[in-house]
Amino acid sequence: MLEFLPQDIRDGLDAARKREAKRKSRLRVQVGEAVFPVLRFWHDGFVLDGDLAPHLRGLVDLYDGSNHIFQCLIVASSLENGDLVCEFKRSTAVQDKAPLDFWRDENAPVAYLPRA
Repeated sequence: MLEFLPQDIRDGLDAARKREAKRKSRLRVQVGEAVFPVLRFWHDGFVLDGDLAPHLRGLVDLYDGSNHIFQCLIVASSLENGDLVCEFKRSTAVQDKAPLDFWRDENAPVAYLPRA
């Protein structure tokens, strides 16, 4: 349906769609010091604005506002209709404490009391 519209109107509609997606989205990708807003996100990939972001590959950090939620390993990125589609091999949820390297008994005491 949009192919019947003049090119300048289609470009304006596309720019408005991107601007609205950037405004709504709280998700952002951080690569070193550079930060790029995420337009769409799904279980094994996300979409960035192709005009702002370079082709990405490797380990990136994904934030929701100021909360660090995932570390993603990007294996492929391609440019489709002005959007940079990034697919990742793994996404690891970020935790606030280090993982345990031993088994913790569920019935173990929480603390020991000193002898009086």
